[in-house]
Amino acid sequence: MNSSSDEEFVYDEASGEWIPASQAAANAAAASTVEVRDSVGNLLADGDSVTLIKDLKVKGANQVLKRGTVIRSIRLTGDAQEIDCRHDTIKGLVLRAEFVKKG
Repeated sequence: MNSSSDEEFVYDEASGEWIPASQAAANAAAASTVEVRDSVGNLLADGDSVTLIKDLKVKGANQVLKRGTVIRSIRLTGDAQEIDCRHDTIKGLVLRAEFVKKG
């Protein structure tokens, strides 16, 4: 007997067909994935390094991050406009993707 016949099937309302539960789970995960793009449209991913494209005043830190500053090992937040960053002098830094360039 084929092992795939033991798999559960669920009804996919989008296609109107019965599909394997594993495929439905993969489709749901893909739909919930948020694409984060930098200022020039490059796709960003966890662990990427980015460069600031303008001077940014950091609220609450009385500090300015200068244009050209490289931020290493970013993390995506699930928001298409924000990235979580680490900087030597600022903890818990969140930047808007429109102010960075991948590289």
